[in-house]
Amino acid sequence: MEMQSWSTDFLPFLAMVIVECGEMGMITLGKAAMNDGLNNLVYVVYYNALGTLFLLPFLIFHRCSRSNMAPITLSILWRFFLLGLLGICFLQAMAFTGIKYSSPTLAAALGNLMPGFTFLLAIIFRMEKLDIRKASSQAKSVGTVVAIVGASIMTLYKGPRVLGSNFPSDSSYHSLVLSQESNWILGALLIITTCIMSAGWNILQTDTVKKYPEHMTIVFFTCLFGSIQIATLTLALESNPKAWMVKPGIEIIAIVFSGVSGNVFRYNVLTWCLDKKGPLYVAMYKPLGMVIAAIMGIIFLGDSLHLGSYKHF
Repeated sequence: MEMQSWSTDFLPFLAMVIVECGEMGMITLGKAAMNDGLNNLVYVVYYNALGTLFLLPFLIFHRCSRSNMAPITLSILWRFFLLGLLGICFLQAMAFTGIKYSSPTLAAALGNLMPGFTFLLAIIFRMEKLDIRKASSQAKSVGTVVAIVGASIMTLYKGPRVLGSNFPSDSSYHSLVLSQESNWILGALLIITTCIMSAGWNILQTDTVKKYPEHMTIVFFTCLFGSIQIATLTLALESNPKAWMVKPGIEIIAIVFSGVSGNVFRYNVLTWCLDKKGPLYVAMYKPLGMVIAAIMGIIFLGDSLHLGSYKHF
C-alpha cells in the first residue's frame, strides 16, 4: 500500500514541482539570453532541435528494448504533428515573444489561468463533469473566475513598488516606462493566448497517450515535428543571418539548459503525469511557478515587485 501511494500520489507531486522549477529556470535564462541579444524565435529553434537530438538515443534504446511496440499509424502521426504545431511552434513562439516584451514573472502569474482554461476544455471534451451541486465543481468554477480577474489585475494595474531597485524620476525614464507599458500589455495578451494553447495541448496530449501509450515515442515525434515547424516559421520571418548567431555565455547556457530541461525532462514527465493524473492535475501546479519566477526575476533580472503586478524595467 505504501509503495502504491508513493507511485500514485507523492511521485507525481514531486515530479510536477521539479517541472515547475525547471520551467521557471528555463524561462528566466531565456529572458536573460534575449536581453543579451539572442533572437527569441532563434532561441526556440535551437533548444528544441538540441532537445530532439538528445531524445533520439533514448527513443532508439526504448524501441529496441521492447518487442511489442504499438505501430505508428498515419492518424497517430497526424496527432504528433498537431502536438508539435500547437505545443512548440505556435505556443513557444508566442510565449517567448510575450516574455521578451514583459517578464518571466508575469508569464508565471498569468499561468494561473491555465487551470481554469483546462477545466473549461476538459468539460467541453468530457474529461471532467460539471455538477454545480457538488462542492468540487463549485470550487473549480469559482477558481476559474478568480483566476481570470486576477490575471486582469496583474496585466492592467501596477501598484506601489514593494521590492526592486529604485529608478530615477527624470522625464527620459518616464518616457521609457510609457513605451514599455504598451509592450507589457502586448506581452500579457500573447502569454494569455499561450495559456489557452497550453490547456488545449494538455487535453490533446492526454487523449493521445490513451490511444498510443508509448510516452517516449510521443515526446520524440512531438519535438521533432515542432522543431521542423518552428524552424520553418523562423526562416520565413527572420532573414538576417546575424540573428542566427549565438554568443558564448548566457545564450549557450540558456539553449543547452532548455534543451535538456524543457524537452528531455519536462515533456516526458508531463506526458507521464497527464497519463496518470489527467490534464487538470498538471495545470493545478501553475500557481507555484509565480513564486519561483518572482524570486528568480528579482535576483537575476532586476525585476521590480509591485502591489498588483511585476515589472521588468
